[in-house]
Amino acid sequence: MPDPEKQAELFPIPSPPAGSQVINDRCLLRTENGRRVVIVSGIVLAHYAVGDRIAEAHARLSLVEQGWADQNDVARVFACSVRTVRRDQRRFDDGGMAALGQACGYPTGRSRVTLMRSVERLKSEGHSNCAIARQLGISETAVRKRLRRAAWKGPTLEQKTLLLVGTTIVPPTPSAPAAKKELEPNLSAFCAEDDAPMSFDQDPSDRRADRLMAYLGMLEDAAPLFGSESAVPRAGVLLGVAALIQTGVFECARDIYGTLGPAFYGLRTSLMTMLLMALLRIKRPEALKEHSPAALGRVLGLDRAPEVKTLRRKLARLAAMGCAADFGRALAERRIAQRGQALGFLYVDGHVRVYHGKHTIPKAFVPQRRLAVAATTDYWVNDQHGDPLFVVTAEANAAMVKMLPVVLEQIRTLIGKRRVTVVFDRGGFSPKLFVWLIAQGFDVLTYRKGRCLRVPRKRFRRRVGRLDGRRIAYVLADQEVRLLRGKLRLRQVTRLREHGHQTAILTSRRDLAALEVAYRMFERWRQENFFKYLAEEYALDALAEHDALPDDPAREVPNPARKALDEPIRAARAELLRLQAEYGLGAFVQLEGETGAVTFRSLKKVQASLARAVRSALQRLRDLQAKRAKLPARVPVRQAVREETMRLAPERQHLMNLIKMVAYQAESDLVAMIQPHYRRAAQEGRTLIQSALADTADLAVTDHELRVHLHPLSSAHRTHAIAALCDELNRSPVFFPGSRLRLHFSVATPAK
Repeated sequence: MPDPEKQAELFPIPSPPAGSQVINDRCLLRTENGRRVVIVSGIVLAHYAVGDRIAEAHARLSLVEQGWADQNDVARVFACSVRTVRRDQRRFDDGGMAALGQACGYPTGRSRVTLMRSVERLKSEGHSNCAIARQLGISETAVRKRLRRAAWKGPTLEQKTLLLVGTTIVPPTPSAPAAKKELEPNLSAFCAEDDAPMSFDQDPSDRRADRLMAYLGMLEDAAPLFGSESAVPRAGVLLGVAALIQTGVFECARDIYGTLGPAFYGLRTSLMTMLLMALLRIKRPEALKEHSPAALGRVLGLDRAPEVKTLRRKLARLAAMGCAADFGRALAERRIAQRGQALGFLYVDGHVRVYHGKHTIPKAFVPQRRLAVAATTDYWVNDQHGDPLFVVTAEANAAMVKMLPVVLEQIRTLIGKRRVTVVFDRGGFSPKLFVWLIAQGFDVLTYRKGRCLRVPRKRFRRRVGRLDGRRIAYVLADQEVRLLRGKLRLRQVTRLREHGHQTAILTSRRDLAALEVAYRMFERWRQENFFKYLAEEYALDALAEHDALPDDPAREVPNPARKALDEPIRAARAELLRLQAEYGLGAFVQLEGETGAVTFRSLKKVQASLARAVRSALQRLRDLQAKRAKLPARVPVRQAVREETMRLAPERQHLMNLIKMVAYQAESDLVAMIQPHYRRAAQEGRTLIQSALADTADLAVTDHELRVHLHPLSSAHRTHAIAALCDELNRSPVFFPGSRLRLHFSVATPAK
């Protein structure tokens, strides 16, 4: 074996010459006689005099830009920081070689002390870090650093008093009550029209006084302040404000959440922002980056709409209160009080939201993908028109059989003793569950699951009628069936399709015509369409919560050890069937081939080896089945999963679901208003409303009204339909939340 020392003598590794520094295995920096040379693979890339900063910066830049070395190696050899290399790249891109000669360090002519005082002064006046950065021409990071170095903690009580005395505060706007004291603004964010919060600003585009009052802790929510303007983008969304007020969302939020504390963007403003975002198809807070805060603020009555970080903080604060379930229950109570006639049939179904994060959470079966993936499941309850009533998030993706009692208990608390029919798909099929539902005062309407006897064709009859203004025709058979060995009697309505397929429907309703039973069951697709519409238009599947909570270790899950035996049992059963078939085939061949009599003894002798294999396979199958029978069907999750399982924190996601639900309800109410005036409302109603909400409008403000004059839509008949909607909204005047301005809508006459 060769000696490594001798090999080193035969092939010595050359050492770099004096004054040389190795950048990497291809690049070398050599300094000699006041000159520097950058060598790449033996070829000179750059040479310059020591002290020539521009040439040296260009040499560093060339190494990085051409891919010969990375930023870390270049910074190490040239004795600079990686930030310096990146700064050289930006300067060269902006101004070429001349920009590389810019002096390092703090800009000349600017006093550090003066800048620090300016930052502290503006911060004490209530300006945000972003506003200070824009005004002084520095970055927001620089503002934060200076405040941190100065250990800035905000003004004291005496300083606040001096600020209030030294600040020029304009009188309250005419919409505010004159009886208010000069420096005691109304802290109520949700108030009656005759007691609206006042604003200390007069210019709608400059709300510095109100921001200062909020910063000093004397304002819980900024009052809406509108100005008369022409061609305000997306001002048509104010049509939705009237429908949102009818849902009672603002009163429910006030009763459940109360307040977010002193803030310019309080509870009402934050809630209004999120609702109008949903109506404008701004599907998540991150999408606010693509829209002008000033333009959205004009629709909200503010100088600027809240931006991404602000809205995230508001959502986090609301989620921390843990009141989303109570908020949803209050909204459902208001909806039931308004639409009690639509609750004869309630549709219950689950919607799976796939999770792509890093946490290990329980899996759920996704029908579209036909496999189980990490996900969370929400169970929605919709009325007979397909509009949502409330939503419940299932813990650990519980199946519908387990979630139906939970959901229906909430329904019972909402509707009282009224008897309703619950419609659901095959996921909730369970005769034992049907017995419980009927005993609790609910009627059942669902598909029959599993195999059942086909109904003879002669028993089918064609049924025709009109339901909900539509002509319906089905070929149906009506009969009684028994489940649970005759303990449960239900009615079965079977539909026959043209190709011969039969769809069996089970119900406990015997007072309905067979045609209506089939119609109400097949109307379950309205809920599926609702899920699809919300996913496309409102980003229902978007993940609003990234935090995770530890899963309940005592929660029971299917035993993985028991499941692991399923495949060996299937293989053993298949092997047994194969051997039995081979044994029978051998006996058949022997019987058919013998000319004489075949005795049992001779047959057993010929098939002896195969019989032993059959007995062995049968014994193996029995052993496996006995082994599986000894294992418990379900075990705690801590025994089933080695790594710690998590569950997504449900509060923020539940709150976002409720906001999207309310926005959808408001949109549905607007569609219902235009239905008598638009022939194709059933097909194009939501598209028309969406166009009207995104329409440009002129705003005119009087002492008592906010007049919204929409621009004409794409066609005359669509404009006339929206004009009829405006007349309908004006008949029941509403006030913009937080103000005494009554909303009045109109549409410009389309040009001929």
